[in-house]
Amino acid sequence: MWPLLFLAALCHAASIAWPFQFGFESGQSLWALQWLSMAGLGFALLKAHTARHAFAIGQGFATLALSATFWWLFVAMHTYGGLPAVLAVVSVVALAAALGLYYALACALWWRLAQKNPRYAGLAFAALWTIAELARGTWLTGFGWGAGGYAHLEGPLAFYIPWLGVYGVGALSAWAGMALAQGKNGPRWQGAALVLLVLISVVIPHASERFSRSNGELSVTVLQGNIAQNEKFEARTGIAQSLEWYRQSLFNAKTQLVVAPETALPVLPQQLPPQYWNDLRTHFQRNGQAALVGIPLGDNTLGYSNSVVGFLSESKVVLRYDKHHLVPFGEFIPPLFRWFTELMHIPLGDFKRGAVAQAPFAFAGQRLAPHICYEDLFGEELAQRFTEPTSSPTVFVNLSNIAWFGDTVAIDQHLNIARMRALEFERPFVRATNTGATVVIDHRGQVTHSAPRLTQTVLVGQVNAREGLTPYAWWASRFGLLPLWLICLALALFSLAPFALSSRVAHPK
Repeated sequence: MWPLLFLAALCHAASIAWPFQFGFESGQSLWALQWLSMAGLGFALLKAHTARHAFAIGQGFATLALSATFWWLFVAMHTYGGLPAVLAVVSVVALAAALGLYYALACALWWRLAQKNPRYAGLAFAALWTIAELARGTWLTGFGWGAGGYAHLEGPLAFYIPWLGVYGVGALSAWAGMALAQGKNGPRWQGAALVLLVLISVVIPHASERFSRSNGELSVTVLQGNIAQNEKFEARTGIAQSLEWYRQSLFNAKTQLVVAPETALPVLPQQLPPQYWNDLRTHFQRNGQAALVGIPLGDNTLGYSNSVVGFLSESKVVLRYDKHHLVPFGEFIPPLFRWFTELMHIPLGDFKRGAVAQAPFAFAGQRLAPHICYEDLFGEELAQRFTEPTSSPTVFVNLSNIAWFGDTVAIDQHLNIARMRALEFERPFVRATNTGATVVIDHRGQVTHSAPRLTQTVLVGQVNAREGLTPYAWWASRFGLLPLWLICLALALFSLAPFALSSRVAHPK
């Protein structure tokens, strides 16, 4: 059983973004592989003898699946952070094991519920597994990277993304996986419901043409500097190279919108060469263009922020967006962990947070919503920008620098995260990164323009802006993830209800 379980865990990691150069297209999400992974886990849990056994199965599966998903954290900690290799490996596995506790507890509780009421074991598993996913993605700042729903950018469950979001689709996948594991031993209605789930996605037209409409187009230039991470903050190499190349590229752009990635300008405005800032501001005001540029802002008195500045011809002031969802250890130091960060040599380690729902940048009839790095992992936070439809974003702009993780599958995983957000909100994404993936994504989650990775290059394309609300944008903007929490809790309690009723009948007071 354990070899099968470990294979299922590895399949789960690979389904989020295929990491190999054979078999499938590299970086592709594989929905069928994710279903098989969940079926393998379900089969192992059905063979569990005790709740403790189920706990061990869940812990083993989750620890291996998560380690195989974000193993590239090793590159940031060891290669660029200077952490000894052994300690970096231990740190990655320890993080995966800690996050795996959510799933282990869910599996142990599921085993007890399944023993009492096997008829609804599939629903109980989907509910408890999703609660574990929600907890991992939100508690203690959250790290939902590699959630099962990200494997379903294609396939039958993609239809439900604008309705349910990534966690809702992950719940459907967990239920389908357990249903496959149960096979003929499951209730009859379960097989019929699974067939209906697939048929709906085939028969009904795709939702991406129903909830949003075009709001015009923007021509866009996206800059990819490919500045070496180990030199990015060195004055004589990376800083000098960044300032020169991005200045020239910003001035040479002819499109309406120009985007440079996170910390493209890796120094504070007051540390820039004389006239550098004013030249940028004047250039874009005179030429009727807009530029979004990543740069740190602040001082010792006010504190520092990881920010995006907007040079817009339609604004007399330089607009700014401050990153809200900061990266632990990289952008803020959790309590009691300063000793750990001091073992690494990562600059810019303690920022202040921006507001969760900052106003978009208005330009050329569009509302540009910038966010930085892995903020696009938190769809429920991006949803807060849709509380008022008339001021909601028409284009998302992500500025990232994941050169920290080298040429790894992290690039593909992050791209697929952005594609999921595009489907949830039916909004196009412009992604400007230091090393890749620098792309334009349409509202259907398809990449329409792409720059070669790990090269210094300029990407020119068109983005079709959208307006309108998907069902997911409507409910998540008002209630966050609370509806999913409540539905999953209700399903878990429902699976207990028939047992509780039968107990009262058998043992009346």
